[in-house]
Amino acid sequence: MNWSLAKAKDNLSEVVRRAANEGAQTITVHGERAGVILSPEDYDRLISPYAAMGFKDLLKAMNFDGVDLTRDPTPSRDVEL
Repeated sequence: MNWSLAKAKDNLSEVVRRAANEGAQTITVHGERAGVILSPEDYDRLISPYAAMGFKDLLKAMNFDGVDLTRDPTPSRDVEL
């Protein structure tokens, strides 16, 4: 549902309740989208637990069981320069 900023301010409890029960609630200013109120569950789905991880930690968290990560020992081809 769309709410003007003034109406959302006057009915904040209702906006939050609807976000929890019906889904995202859009706030508009002068008819333009300015913000969205989400339920905590919707927000948590958007913010992955991996979002705050560095690349190294992300790789450590991945399951590489059964994946062969050894380097091929075959020498590379000769290239004339």
